[in-house]
Amino acid sequence: MSDDLPISEKRALILERMEEAAKRAGRNDESVLVAVSKVQPDTRIEEMLAAGQKVFGENRVQEAQTRWGETFAGHRETVELRLIGPLQTNKAEDAVRLFDVIETLDREKLAKALIKAAKKVGRMPRLLVQVNTGEEEQKAGIAPKELSNFLALLKSDYNITPEGLMCIPPVGEAASPHFWLLEKLAHQNGLKIISMGMSSDFETAIKMGATHIRVGSALFGARDYA
Repeated sequence: MSDDLPISEKRALILERMEEAAKRAGRNDESVLVAVSKVQPDTRIEEMLAAGQKVFGENRVQEAQTRWGETFAGHRETVELRLIGPLQTNKAEDAVRLFDVIETLDREKLAKALIKAAKKVGRMPRLLVQVNTGEEEQKAGIAPKELSNFLALLKSDYNITPEGLMCIPPVGEAASPHFWLLEKLAHQNGLKIISMGMSSDFETAIKMGATHIRVGSALFGARDYA
């Protein structure tokens, strides 16, 4: 997809591809497009909002606070904000205050921090558990074989019932086995929300059961990390 296209056209094309992927898979439900806005300039966020996008994903709490607590605070009531990056326990209260959904719950220590923050703030975001489907040492997420016990612990000790699962497949590997595994784990544990698939593989993710896909560069254009 050309970076020269207006953001509204990029979004329309992505939504069209999502619909076609769902039809090919024989799915009637519509996957949710999460616009990943990390490191994007304000002008692109403005364009995306003007195009009608209502669901955004952020990787870092501090960046999201500046963007949605200050620059675009006027849009906050009409936007669903999802944390899709790793969450440090010392940022739990800030995350609970800001986000509607936290997709990266992956350890008991974080569950404790979220409970403490929720009691103080008076609200608890909806939660997903991040699964490390590739069991990569450097990556956040609970190991697949530990998921059932972790979900049981969340329920019994913290009265937390996550609404779904999230994964980020290893770089350089085919994504489909990881998508298949996440869908299987969600089904086994009675979870309906499956967040998987990004700019390069979201059609495969939809085919394999994704309910939420996280698209950044294909929507906004290449990121400038300078």
